[in-house]
Amino acid sequence: MNETTNAAIRVTDDRLHVVDRPGEDPPFVMMHGFPDDHHIYDRLAPLFSPRRVIAFDFFGYGQSGRAARTGEQTTPWEDLTAVLDFLALDEVVLVGHDAAGPVAIDYGLEHPERVLQLVLLDTYFGHAPALRLPEMIRLFADPELAPLADAIVADPAQLLWLLNYTARQFFGTDELPPDGITVTSILPQFFPDADTPDALAAFRAWTGRLFADLDLQDARIASGQLETADLPVTLIVGADDAYLGPDLARHLAEHFPKSDVAIVPHASHWPQWDQPDVVARHLLALPT
Repeated sequence: MNETTNAAIRVTDDRLHVVDRPGEDPPFVMMHGFPDDHHIYDRLAPLFSPRRVIAFDFFGYGQSGRAARTGEQTTPWEDLTAVLDFLALDEVVLVGHDAAGPVAIDYGLEHPERVLQLVLLDTYFGHAPALRLPEMIRLFADPELAPLADAIVADPAQLLWLLNYTARQFFGTDELPPDGITVTSILPQFFPDADTPDALAAFRAWTGRLFADLDLQDARIASGQLETADLPVTLIVGADDAYLGPDLARHLAEHFPKSDVAIVPHASHWPQWDQPDVVARHLLALPT
């Protein structure tokens, strides 16, 4: 009987944590955003049987290693390539949430022979008019505010306040259920336990290059690479996402010649967590 496997892929001097649910190819390869981990797909992945589903933690997050973030750093692009090569995946449906969306787009543009479909969940690409960055992300991305960000990170009480404030903006409530996405996948990146260190170094590295990455994405858009891409793109977005929500998804869809937008009612920034049945139906309906 085939069972879900957990693998540790060795890359440079570190490892990537991969969860592989067996099934029929082409597989869904699911990438988390920042700062969370592969657990954002825990409610969605079981709904794809008999299709194969693969999720992994980028270096510096979740159960993946940390040394590569303090020594020779890898990029999310390299992490994705390592997973696809290790599992010998020739054709995949690439799913990117939040900050993994640009990774999925860039990889799909560079390797169209390997990516059958792009699925983008509550994501962004470039300085779109509808882009609204969460206040916490903007704080950590602004180099002029680095001393303030450092002071907040150094004080666990202040960091927890900032995370709770951010959660309230996303969910519109002070209540954080113990089985919700914040407790399950986000807080562990900032408050380590005995088995898993925090992801602060990786988070600071990503936010530190965010503005430069947005400029590079603008350049790709201006060059026409998205408009000429022969790549089917499906954008799925939570109707209640106040940051990377429906308006941004519609704007991004306009850049691709083959694109569809699906708005998920009663869903936040994590529609795959809030409404996994709806998201699964959209993905299983994709042509292969």
